[in-house]
Amino acid sequence: MPLLAQHPEAKIICLQLRQNVILKRLNAAQWDELGPLLEICDYPKGEALEHQGDHSMEQYFIIEGILKRVVSNAQGKEMILRFAAESDIDTSYAAWRLKTPIPYSILAVTKVRAAKLSMQQWVHFMERHASIKSEFEFEIMKLMSEVMAHTITLHLLDAPGRVQRFMRKHSELAERLPKKELASYLNLSPETLSRLKRRGKI
Repeated sequence: MPLLAQHPEAKIICLQLRQNVILKRLNAAQWDELGPLLEICDYPKGEALEHQGDHSMEQYFIIEGILKRVVSNAQGKEMILRFAAESDIDTSYAAWRLKTPIPYSILAVTKVRAAKLSMQQWVHFMERHASIKSEFEFEIMKLMSEVMAHTITLHLLDAPGRVQRFMRKHSELAERLPKKELASYLNLSPETLSRLKRRGKI
């Protein structure tokens, strides 16, 4: 896992990271401070970046590919909380602040490239840059609201309504997600999702 500065594709990766929802807000001096801390990691499809119950936590800036947050119970039943793709983030910041284990896993839905650093390094960086901390915490609130809205949707909308809402909110992901992953997120079987499409319900 090379550091950004040592990566053979460092120039293009820097340009990609400049599109990130958080990192695009950094000025040149802030970037010079944070850049040397970033590791560039490539994950195969299905690999876990974080495990539910972990105490070791990291901050991820997605460069390529799609991640998902998943919670599971003791019986192995899973629920997908959200997807995140290029220019987005994933994080265990709330658990780090609360000093609790991370309550979900973060998994690669597709092949993923991400920049990461330890949560401790990221928090120390933000403590020196109040404006970045404010923007980041606002983004976390939006993210948590999105997860809550999704959970409510599963209870209040019927199957076509759930799919239509996803298409409206996340059209850029609709064709990139494996059917099985999208169906699971919407609490449907892949067969039901296919049937809705065939019947023109979505």
